[in-house]
Amino acid sequence: MANPTRFGSGEMKLKAMHDAGYPGGVVVDPTPITAGEEVTVLYNGLLGKEGSGQVYLHYGYGGHDDWRNVTDVRMEKTGWGWVSSVVMPEHEGRFNFCFRDGANNWDNNNGLNWSFEIHNGSQRY
Repeated sequence: MANPTRFGSGEMKLKAMHDAGYPGGVVVDPTPITAGEEVTVLYNGLLGKEGSGQVYLHYGYGGHDDWRNVTDVRMEKTGWGWVSSVVMPEHEGRFNFCFRDGANNWDNNNGLNWSFEIHNGSQRY
């Protein structure tokens, strides 16, 4: 078994998905997403399997059709796919993302992207 990376248990979820032939190949850990916390995104989709070089996490915050603070970050290749971590900001609503490779090919979940609500950490009853 390969040595674990700095991404820890989230990568073990990707390995389990990979071993089970999980379709889609995207894991966000932990969920639900809480403002101020680090979130790990794991990708084992088509871009990483095509061998097109580097994979990038393309992400932003806000509404699904109004991304703010859009950023691209290089993902780290592991034995089970590509991994990156992002600290969630306060008061941004949603964490939206997709992936691209070095040849500018995109995996955007068939145009839907991936989107998760960012919670403020308080419990509602």
